[in-house]
This record gives sequence, structure tokens and C-alpha cells, in this order.
Amino acid sequence: MADTTNQQEVSAFAMYQRSRASARPSYRLALLIQIASVILDIIVIIFAFWAAYQLRYEYRIGAMVPISADTLGLWQWSRHALAAIITTVAIFIARGVYRVGVRRSLGDYVPLVTMSFGTAIAVVILFAFFIQFSPSRAVYIYVLAIGTALMLGHRALSTFIKARLFERGIGVDSALIVGESESARRLAQTILGQPRWGYRLVGFVSNNDLEQMNVATEAGIRATPRLGGTEDVNTLTQQWHIDEVFIVEEDHSHETISRMIESCRSQGVGFQVVPELLQISLDRVDISEINGVPLMGVRDASISGWQAVLKRGSDIVTSSILLILLGIPALIIAWAIRRDSTGPVFYRQQRIGQYGHPFMMVKFRTMVTTADSLRDAVVERSGADVRLYKDKDDPRITGVGRWLRKYSIDELPQIWNVFKGDMTFVGPRPPLPREVAEYQPWHQQRLLVRPGMTGLWQVSGRSELTFDQMVRLDLYYAENWSLWLDIKIVLRTIPAVIFGRGAY
Repeated sequence: MADTTNQQEVSAFAMYQRSRASARPSYRLALLIQIASVILDIIVIIFAFWAAYQLRYEYRIGAMVPISADTLGLWQWSRHALAAIITTVAIFIARGVYRVGVRRSLGDYVPLVTMSFGTAIAVVILFAFFIQFSPSRAVYIYVLAIGTALMLGHRALSTFIKARLFERGIGVDSALIVGESESARRLAQTILGQPRWGYRLVGFVSNNDLEQMNVATEAGIRATPRLGGTEDVNTLTQQWHIDEVFIVEEDHSHETISRMIESCRSQGVGFQVVPELLQISLDRVDISEINGVPLMGVRDASISGWQAVLKRGSDIVTSSILLILLGIPALIIAWAIRRDSTGPVFYRQQRIGQYGHPFMMVKFRTMVTTADSLRDAVVERSGADVRLYKDKDDPRITGVGRWLRKYSIDELPQIWNVFKGDMTFVGPRPPLPREVAEYQPWHQQRLLVRPGMTGLWQVSGRSELTFDQMVRLDLYYAENWSLWLDIKIVLRTIPAVIFGRGAY
């Protein structure tokens, strides 16, 4: 009897937890989007087969051999379309494409949808082989191309709509950060500065006085209230209707963390623990042993080995092509600069490159020729951070220069620096020697990577970021580099440049 009662209590508790999870604003929004995604994917597959049939048999595009009189009609392809729908939905479910509660960007969907749909089409081709039907290969190529493009297209649209809804406070989860360390502030900066993640920071929980935190340049964090201590988590989650609790491991003992986790579980509140290893990233951990004694080391935040060869090779090929294509536009820009003000077309400035080696970076000139001699006076008057000084109202900028800066056209000559190997297309911002002189020890890690024309710092706020935020993004980039990450950053840079967001 007692066992039955306990089972009922456990079952009721599990149902309560699920009901709390499903009541989260982000969950409801994500569920609606995923339901719409399933329906749209089915419609896309049907349309892709119809369009592929029209291209192959009606318009004869890709018809390498004459079409026989007994060619299957459109309706006879319905078996293959149905097989494709069933297989695609099944694989998408298995691969987590439709998983609710996972926060993905469009860049995350590209490889996931492409590989999953490609696998589904391969299965359907195998199905056609077993029923002794040899369909046109062109049809399946068209289905794969059209289907993939449209599936990614409607996900791009839903991602855009969701981001706009989050910016308006629709569907966001209320969050509580338990901790006051650097990791806690780093997480808070992300939540406050990037609404696209779908969180609204309600406040901090800490047993210490948050006024002791060094937040002189972090007004958003300074304005976020401290709601109480760790012993108040249970009450605060109810009082403020918290959906997600972030617990920073390095700020608390294991006993305190366990107590807070159980408190969240008992209320069905979501929780995530920010591990102490966040500062080094698990991808950089080397685990080994000596005679049975476990050892753990940490690799530098750098790009090395075959990754470095692949990155450098893509830089050489791409920069060579661009230098040829941009020759005439560069002449027109040079003419505009000389017409607007006296002085050279190009501006060369010493920057610090990989491993601290200096190099001369070249740009189109956007300031008066005496700009360098006036810099210290301008920075002192503005009171800005000397390590990251950029002012949209800088009096040294010329008329044409202001326009070139807004759309980052002044940086095009840096393609020559990329070709030479001083820079790369995607990487940390190249610092000035005086900026490096102001670096703290942990800032030096960004010099392990070749500086870039664009980077995570540009697509995440550009000139609106603080220096520490920029360094954190640079380190994250180095720790998680892949060729696909470079492609995603370049794709995100294009609209940032076109609309001139955050650049001056």
C-alpha cells in the first residue's frame, strides 16, 4: 500500500514538473514553431517532387536521354513522395531537428537539415531500387536541392520571427543567476545584450554584496537587482515566477548547489549549472595518466595543426579571387578619397599580429592626415577606453571616410594583408601596440590567433561591445573554431555591413 502511494506521489510530481516545463513561454512558442515546421516540411517535399517532375519531364532540364513513351506520370511518383515524407519526418525526429526546447540559430540548422534530408532521399532511392523502379537521377537531385533550400528558407523565416518576438518580450523565459563571479557576469552580459536567446534577466542571487563587483563599464548588470541569498532561491522562484535558474558552480559549494537543484526540481523550475571549467572550455582539456595517476592539462586557445592549414588555404584562395574582382571598385574609391581631401589614398598603421608580431595593416584613408597626432587629445577628451577607442563623432573623420567606415568599405585593402598572411578573414580584431600595452594577462590569449577582418565581435555588436566582451568572444572563437563557424560569421557579417549596424 505504501509503495503504491509513493508511486502515485512520484507520478504526480513528474506530471507537475512536465506541466511547469510546458507552461514556459519559450516552450509554448517553440512548440508552435516546430508543429508549423513539420507541416511546412511535408508541403515542401510534395512541392519539391512536383517541381522536380516539371523540370525533368515537362521542361526537359537535365534530360540526357530521350524520354520513353512509358514514362511514369506525376501521380505514379506519389509513392516516392510519400516515402520521402515518412522517412524525412522520422529522420528529423531521430536527429532532433524537431526537438522542442533546444535553442538553435539558422547556422545550426544548415548542416543538420542538409545531412538529415540527404539521408532521407538516399533511403527513398534505395526504396525505389527494391521495388524495381529506376527513377531519373535528375529528379532526386532536383528534389534534394529544392527541398533543402525551402526547408532552410522557412526555418530562416521562423528564426527571424522568433528573434523579433523575443526582442519585444514575447515568449521569453524569466531567468535568475545564482552567483557573482566573472562567469556570472559573462552570462548576464549575454542575456542582457542578446535578446535572441529568449531570456529576461530578473536578478542575481548572491550571499555577497554585488556592489563589490567590478562593473564600472557594465551598466546593465549594475542595474539588475540583487534579490537575496542562496537560501532564498526556493522563495524567489515562486515570487518572481522564474522559468530558468542559472547556478554558477565556482561561487558555491557542492552541498549548496545540490540543495538549490533539488529546490528547482521540487517546483518544476528549469535549471542549468554553469561549470567551473567554463573558463577553459572542455574542448581544450587534455586528459592523460602516468602510471595510473590521472592528469588534466589545458591547451592554448589557438588554431593549430590541420585546422590551421585548412584555414590558411581557404584564405589564400579567397583573397586571390577577391583581389582580382575588386580592382576596378578600388580605383573608384581611391578617386573619391583624393577628391574629398588631400593626402594618400591608403593609410598604413602598425598593428600587433599573431604571437605579438607587429605588421603594417593597410586601409583606405578615412581621416585627416594629422589624425595620429591628434588621437591622444581626442581620447582624453572623450574619456573612452584606450584599448578600444572608436567614436562615431570623431572630428578627425572626413566626409567620404564617414561613409566608408559605416559600411566597412575602408577595410577592403586588408584583403592584401590576408593574402600575405598577416591577417585572416575571420579572427580577433587586430590591436594597436598601445592597446596591447594595457592588456591584462588573460587578454594576451587573443594574440595566439591571427587577427581577422571580421569576427564574432563584429556580428555580436561591433563597436557597441566593451573590450572585455570582445576578448571573451575572441577566445570562444579560437576554442571552437571550424570552417563552418567561419562561414557562419561571414554570412552574419554581410547584413551587419550592409545595414551599417554598430560601425563607425
